[in-house]
Amino acid sequence: MFSNKRFRSDARGPRSRKAPDKLLLKIFRWLCLGMLGIVAALFVMILMLRWVPVPTSAFMIGHILDGKKPAYKWVAWADMAATIPIAVVAAEDQRFPQHWGFDFKAIADALETNHRRSNPRGASTISQQVTKNLFLWPGRSWVRKGLEAALTATIELCWPKRRILEVYLNIAQFGPDIFGVAAASRHYFGVSPARLNQRQAATLAAVLPNPNGYRVAPPSPYIRQRAADIQRQVRLLGGPAYLADL
Repeated sequence: MFSNKRFRSDARGPRSRKAPDKLLLKIFRWLCLGMLGIVAALFVMILMLRWVPVPTSAFMIGHILDGKKPAYKWVAWADMAATIPIAVVAAEDQRFPQHWGFDFKAIADALETNHRRSNPRGASTISQQVTKNLFLWPGRSWVRKGLEAALTATIELCWPKRRILEVYLNIAQFGPDIFGVAAASRHYFGVSPARLNQRQAATLAAVLPNPNGYRVAPPSPYIRQRAADIQRQVRLLGGPAYLADL
């Protein structure tokens, strides 16, 4: 009798030990399904945003969660002055029409020079900045960089170059709580984005690296000089015609 009970007790042991394994397997499957769902949702969103005006961005949502009220209004490419796209390209990413989302020459140059600089410069393209501002969060973690690379490649495959630049001009930050060229042109210059002149467009582009620290109005001597340099770069690129084939 004693040995029979012991046998039944031992027989139940392996089944009880398998229960946690099955639970872990279920959790793993649900995590995989959740990740696939997120990837699918992002892909559908990217496809939709090829045609639909962008209602907000991750960075704007972050400002709202901090209790701020970002100024933002979508404006179509056709309603922007030709001065602003070329000024931003001249300031931020001059090889934008040629690359596929990643400027490997700029990355190599940054790696070569950053070890000699106290403030390392970045090599992000406009496409990467669209990804970061639209979907991600500020930071430099490897997880964020990996997501940025994957989403940037997807955007480059799904959107034409003009759409990428149009979205960037609408969601880029131009000052504390000022997002997009529509809000920026009206806030700083009292004009619509269709009426931005070369100096105004260059001044807006000049603050993009640090919109919370640099001022559009009144511009500091550094921003005035940077805006003049951007206008010079625009002329060297050939003006708005440089973007004619986007």
